[in-house]
Amino acid sequence: MTTNEYLSSVEPTAATKGEKHMYTQRKLAIAAGVLYLITHVTSVGAAFLYTPVQDNPGYILGAGTDFPILLGVFLEVILALTVIGTAVALYPAVKRQNEAVALGYIGLRTLEAGIIAVGVIPLLALVTLRELVGTVGADPATLVSIGHTLVAFHNWTFLLGPGLVCGTNTVLMAYLMYRSRLVPRFIPVLGLVGGPLIFAVNAAQLFGLYDRLPAWAGIAVIPIFSWELTLAIWLIIKGFRSSATTNESATKTANELLIAA
Repeated sequence: MTTNEYLSSVEPTAATKGEKHMYTQRKLAIAAGVLYLITHVTSVGAAFLYTPVQDNPGYILGAGTDFPILLGVFLEVILALTVIGTAVALYPAVKRQNEAVALGYIGLRTLEAGIIAVGVIPLLALVTLRELVGTVGADPATLVSIGHTLVAFHNWTFLLGPGLVCGTNTVLMAYLMYRSRLVPRFIPVLGLVGGPLIFAVNAAQLFGLYDRLPAWAGIAVIPIFSWELTLAIWLIIKGFRSSATTNESATKTANELLIAA
């Protein structure tokens, strides 16, 4: 078989592989975008549902349904699962840029999800104690203290997971997106700015310095929120940039042809 005949025989296969690669990348982009949106909906929804606990130190002694708290717990479990899902969906697209960093992102997102999952346990314990208030015969002041401690436990996990760990893993993925040009560079720039900012704010809160920060320090959450939201919308509507995925596919196909030859 001549060289021209060989190339003619493999061209359709290479084209098919390229189309399949593009289709797979598009599905991964949509999946990642949808999962990012779910993380926002569930995190905001859970925070809203936890308002009766956060604003009422005596919640454990009160009457009424625990449904909002249980629904918030359910949403946070979904949040933990989708946090991992975003990393898994993006990994095939970014691993060629830097596989070690891509694996680091998966590891940190998994750690973040684990901390979130641990954080719902004290709230479930609070609900259980609330149901036993009339039978345990404990001092009301003691129960209020226990309830306050359980809520504080949850708040600490929120600071560590969606705060410090999320700030770190955001920088990793934003770096990969910036280098790979899979999305417009203004999007990962938001992550490169927002990750360190949210980390710094939560570190200040960890060491009791948050109250000393100026009132406008709360705007530090805007860049990281904008990073995830714009990334999600772009991935769903546009997907990964065709130039980046085409170059990746062409390089992969060329390597396969060289090996076959």
